[in-house]
This record gives sequence, structure tokens and C-alpha cells, in this order.
Amino acid sequence: MTKILVADDEADLESLIKQKFRKQIRDQHYEFVFAMNGREALEKLKEHPDTAMLLSDINMPEMDGLTLLSRIKEINPILKSVIISAYGDMDNIRTAMNRGAFDFLTKPVNFDDLEITMEKTIKYVAQLKETVKALKENNILRMYVDESVLNFMNQKEFGESVLVNETIQATVAFIDITGFTMITERESPDNVIHLLNQYFDVIAKEIIKHGGYVDKFIGDEVMAVFRCDFHLDKAIDASLAIRKALEALPDVGSGHYHPKVAVGINSGEMISGNIGSEDLKRLDYTVIGDVVNTAKRLQAVAREGEIIISEACYEKVKESFKLKKVGEVVLKNKAHPIGVYQVLD
Repeated sequence: MTKILVADDEADLESLIKQKFRKQIRDQHYEFVFAMNGREALEKLKEHPDTAMLLSDINMPEMDGLTLLSRIKEINPILKSVIISAYGDMDNIRTAMNRGAFDFLTKPVNFDDLEITMEKTIKYVAQLKETVKALKENNILRMYVDESVLNFMNQKEFGESVLVNETIQATVAFIDITGFTMITERESPDNVIHLLNQYFDVIAKEIIKHGGYVDKFIGDEVMAVFRCDFHLDKAIDASLAIRKALEALPDVGSGHYHPKVAVGINSGEMISGNIGSEDLKRLDYTVIGDVVNTAKRLQAVAREGEIIISEACYEKVKESFKLKKVGEVVLKNKAHPIGVYQVLD
């Protein structure tokens, strides 16, 4: 349900909106909150922090719509505003846009035009929220995101604070593009970077498609984290899709290089938090722990085209995938050898 705040001192506008959008209200597609002026609108925004959109008049008592526009970022920087006013001169339009209005409609209200504008605005807000969510999950958040957005993200709509350090249950996959060093020795720097970015695009697309996120790019390797439901299954599905997608790409270079991957996957408890240098403002929102280290070492065991998981992971997914036992391997900092399995399909 999308929550929309309407700020207008015309009492009949509330009844008109409720009548026009009665079906959407009944179907719980829209929820409208009403205010008679800008001051009351600010109070309503504090009461309803999940508001996605503001419809506001300009000429209102106590606080006008243009002043309201300049104040709402303090409360909700993601919310987008549409001005609906009889004062449709260029000065008012420019002032509204300069203060952050997403669109401007004139009175008398054309409700068909209003509905189209609302749908467009709501879609844009949804895209903003997805972008903020992606930023939360990636490493550049603390370096580049405005402080007001960070503060807003700490509210309930976005779950726990992005600054929190926590213990989580998740799955980590290390995906190495095998043999890529050969390309770096034979191709021009421009071509090397172009190819690597092309391969990373394919890998990242499948990771996101399967509910994961890219934690970091390390040379010609990708570290991915899956925290969604059935995160181990999703990580394996993503790895299989990545292997298939890269195998479908053409050979490149004079040596006829063909991209393939070697993947190590492990699942369990790990610590999630911001790690790095606070003084340099270089903090990575990442995961650490024995599960993560083991995933990296399983990737080192994997040969070209292989997806390797631990025996503990095998027990969790053995009925969902076609698997083959590789044997026991000795991993660094492990007192005893562990059984590993290859995911075939």
C-alpha cells in the first residue's frame, strides 16, 4: 500500500479525492492522509514516516506549500512532492522545482492527469528505495550517501540501522574467473578492463536476480553474500546460472580464451558490519568469520568450471541438487580434513 499525504485548505478536495480513488482505497492500493496547511502536513509526516508522496497546494494558512517543500527533506528525504495549485505562473513553478517538487499540476484538478502523475511519482519513489537498499548492501554507502538519507534509513521502514554490527545466518560465494591472468598478459589494458567488466556484469546480474548482493570485487573474483530466504539454495542457483551464462559467451583474444568460473560456497553464522578505517572514511559493509574464510578456501580447491561446497552444506541441499563427492581436503587453519562436494546441476 502506498501512503499519500494531501496538504490543501480546500475542504472539498478531500471528498473529491476519496471519491475519485475509492476503488484504490478499497483495494488498499492507496492510503490518503489529509492536512489543512503546511504546518499540519509536517506533523502528519512525523506521524506517518512511511509516506511516499505529497500532494500540496501553494496558498495555505500558517505555512504555504513552498515553505513546506523546503522543510520536508528534514523529515523524509525520499518522499516526492507534486504541487497542485491555481497559481501556475512560471515563477511559482520554478520556485517549486528549485525546492524539490517532482511535478506541478494546475487547478482545477484534472483527475485523469493527476492519477497518471501519481503513478509516475510512486514508481520513481520505489526506484529510489531500491537504490537506497542496494547502497545499504554495498560498500560505498558511508562514503557517498548524504547524512539525511542515512538517518532516514535507520527508521523502521528500512529495518535495522545500516550502521549496526550483527551476527547473521547467510551464505557466501567466492566466484573466480579462471585463467583470466592469461588475458592480462596478451591483451591491451583497455581490452582487459572491458572484458573483465563485461564478465562482472554477467556475474552481478545473476547474483542480484537470485536475491544476493555483490559484497566486493577482488581482482578477477567476486565475493557475493546471500541473506534472503533459502540463501544457500539461492547461492547455488546463482552460481549455476553464472557458469551457464559465461559458457555461452564467445571466445576472445588470440589465445581463444573462454571465460569459466571456479566457485566456493559456504553457509552459516557470520558477523556483518562496517569494517575498515574510520579516519580515512573507508569502511566496507561486509561479512567476516570462519564461514567466510572457509568459502574462500573452498574456492581455491575448485577447479575450472567447478562449484564446490562443504559437507555441512551438502547435508542441507542434497535433495535439491545433483552433487558429487570430491573427497576430503585439508584447509588452512582447520585441524581436520573436511569433506567437499561438487555441484553438478
